[in-house]
Amino acid sequence: MNFTGIIIGLSAFLAIGLFHPIVIKAEYYFGVRCWWCFLLLAVVCIAASLLTRATIPSTILGVVAFSSLWSILELFKQRKRVQKGWFPKNPKRERENGEMINEKE
Repeated sequence: MNFTGIIIGLSAFLAIGLFHPIVIKAEYYFGVRCWWCFLLLAVVCIAASLLTRATIPSTILGVVAFSSLWSILELFKQRKRVQKGWFPKNPKRERENGEMINEKE
């Protein structure tokens, strides 16, 4: 029996599942200014994937890399969800990119 597909599928499921709350927490604590961390992780994982000979680890690294790249987009979408009131704002974070984010109305 060949478990490669199952292992890769489970890895993709876990990567997507883990990045979802990471994006929410990252936006809450750091705003969108932490997007470069996701980019750095993606670049490292892409390089590692290219240098890894074994199929399963290389594929998992690729899945993590592209999940991280997708998280950059989701980080900016999360900011919009927070602005719409769908997610809570961080009351301790006063500024983001020079703009007040918790203005008193």
